[in-house]
Amino acid sequence: MLLFLNVYAPQSLLPVLAREFGVSSAQVGTVIGSTTLAVALASPLAGLIADAHGRRRVILGAFALLTLPGVLAAQAQTLGALNLARFGQGLLIPLVMVAVSAYLAEEAPPERFARLLTAYVTGTIVGGWAGRLLSGLAEHAGNWKVAFWLLVLSNALALGVAVVGLPRETKFVPQRQMPEVLQTLRSHLRNPVLLLTCLNGFLILFVLVSVFNTVTLRLAGTPYGLGSGPIGAVFTVYLLGAVITPVAAPALAQRGPRWALGTAVLTGLVGLALTLAQPLPLLILGLAALACGVFLAQAASLNAVQQSVQAGRSLATGLYNLAYYGGASVASVLAGAAFDYQGWNAVVALCAAAMLAALWVGRRAWRSLAT
Repeated sequence: MLLFLNVYAPQSLLPVLAREFGVSSAQVGTVIGSTTLAVALASPLAGLIADAHGRRRVILGAFALLTLPGVLAAQAQTLGALNLARFGQGLLIPLVMVAVSAYLAEEAPPERFARLLTAYVTGTIVGGWAGRLLSGLAEHAGNWKVAFWLLVLSNALALGVAVVGLPRETKFVPQRQMPEVLQTLRSHLRNPVLLLTCLNGFLILFVLVSVFNTVTLRLAGTPYGLGSGPIGAVFTVYLLGAVITPVAAPALAQRGPRWALGTAVLTGLVGLALTLAQPLPLLILGLAALACGVFLAQAASLNAVQQSVQAGRSLATGLYNLAYYGGASVASVLAGAAFDYQGWNAVVALCAAAMLAALWVGRRAWRSLAT
């Protein structure tokens, strides 16, 4: 949860940052895109590091280093400087992400893995919501830079929590020989289930970032005219994802990722349709349904990643995150351009197409997985 405060915290600030720096919707989206691009690029290397040096050690080091780009972001005077600091955050975030997923896969009893994995996804959801809310409230109180100082404090807190509460590994086997690492990488790149799951992840996060980047701009404009604080509060719909994901865990374990993906896409498409309505309550209801669908799809995809490999789990998760956050980076620019061109309807059409593509890819890829 504390890690994911970093990823999307500035999303509720995008209308304010666009005005402050005098940039377009597509340009201000790079505040999110710079971080997700770095996450995507660094994820495979993060997987190699975690497979070589241990999950707990990597997590502790990453949280210690994350305080530095947070300080730089809080002092940024230009969009370029802010994006550079955000890129630095993105280089460190995957070290925790890939280590945690592999840690669960190795240390958790098999019968509890699906439940614990959905608990992890729940933590990412709560963190994503809290980051957006805190940033919006910080700007509403008078200064958007306070949001980044809060991230510095949260990362220091996360370091302390991990030192005290994270048990040491008992089943970790280091992979440090380069021939062994390359053999594992080749095996992953020849694994069609893993590769198609990565494509599925690209499409899932493409949808989420496309919608929540541009909806902030829609809510700041007419007829709503909301400020950063109320926009941040709208992201409370994320908490429904935190509820639905653990509730769905037993069904995911029993019926498998294909069922979960079908349910997720149907829910997400209904949510997208509701966002076309102008009344604010219907728009928020649509965002809530979309969030539930996307997070259920993410839980299904993470389950499929771990089912698709027997070794090099951090590297497999790193490859998945390369695709997943690559989708976010593309969305940060493409969705903003679509919004500038034809407004919200264009964003909805783009995301509906991506969700249908994710359904086709996932159901094709996961035929052989456990149900």
